[in-house]
Amino acid sequence: MLLSVVIPVFNEAQTLPLLLGRLRDALQELNWEVIFVNDGSTDTSLEVIHLAGLTDKRVKVISFSRNFGHQTAITAGLDFAQGDAVVVMDADLQDPPEILPRMVELFEDGYDVVSPKRVAREGETWFKRWSASLFYRLMARMVDRRLVADVGDFRLFSRRAVLAIRSFREQHRFMRGLVAWLGLKEAILRFERQPRARGETKYPPLKMLRFAWTAVSSFSALPLRLSIVAGVVVSGAGFLYLLRVVYLALWTDTLVPGWASVVVLQCLFSGMILLALGLIGDYVARSYEEAKGRPLYIVTGAFNLDVRENAIARAAILLGADASLPPLKEEHEDEPPAELARLGRRRAPWLR
Repeated sequence: MLLSVVIPVFNEAQTLPLLLGRLRDALQELNWEVIFVNDGSTDTSLEVIHLAGLTDKRVKVISFSRNFGHQTAITAGLDFAQGDAVVVMDADLQDPPEILPRMVELFEDGYDVVSPKRVAREGETWFKRWSASLFYRLMARMVDRRLVADVGDFRLFSRRAVLAIRSFREQHRFMRGLVAWLGLKEAILRFERQPRARGETKYPPLKMLRFAWTAVSSFSALPLRLSIVAGVVVSGAGFLYLLRVVYLALWTDTLVPGWASVVVLQCLFSGMILLALGLIGDYVARSYEEAKGRPLYIVTGAFNLDVRENAIARAAILLGADASLPPLKEEHEDEPPAELARLGRRRAPWLR
């Protein structure tokens, strides 16, 4: 059995040497390959994994032309993975490689998806833990009840699960939702999430909010339905206010023309109209982007991997004599893996 490990990489040069060492230790008893997807890194990440591939053919590299995003990088890794089972994990070592053998055991027991579930989040602020908990619970209630709380993109997939996921080619991707939508046999494996080994998070609060909105809008028309409900409620309130005005006009002498009520109602209804139009516009824009059918990603470099042009739907593979990974200096080609740590601390000449 071949195990493929897919790891998106964006500016993780400091962590990669540690990750490679722990992967080798954890997978000693398994037949494995690791596919690093360089998602437009601007540090020495590409050079570090390139050098690792020179000393170990099981280390494979795909390089994008620019940053296409974490979810797209996962998609590319799954597109090229050849294993009987495929694991997706992050490069920051918050996903511990040491539990991979246990995940493989559950796969061999017949599960199509093995999902590690976080029971603790070391090194994270209370706001991060609270917002993550709120996000998962809202998604489960409002979008898809099959979504499991505290389960991220760290997962193992069987070969048939990977083939099913490959058939989804939408531009705006929420991989956790896609996995839940499949409804395949899933095992939950509890683990304690560790703090980042080095570096900084690539998901600041604003980016997390955009990710959450993508998740909601990609899998549900609920915001549009909520705007309808809000419109009905506000319209009902306006109708009741109209009845009050009619009553005051016909049966009392207390009705005094004024601008306050008009302004309040105008602001209220105008706000609802603009909100509804904004929601509709966002969905229309997403439909427009999908209708253009642009590639999900563009591959401009590959190493230790057989990448065939035009073999994958909605992916541009631009490999040629001058499009492969940049060559390393000759003096680095035969250096041991320990050299990776030094490379992680400096900038590659061909990236300047």
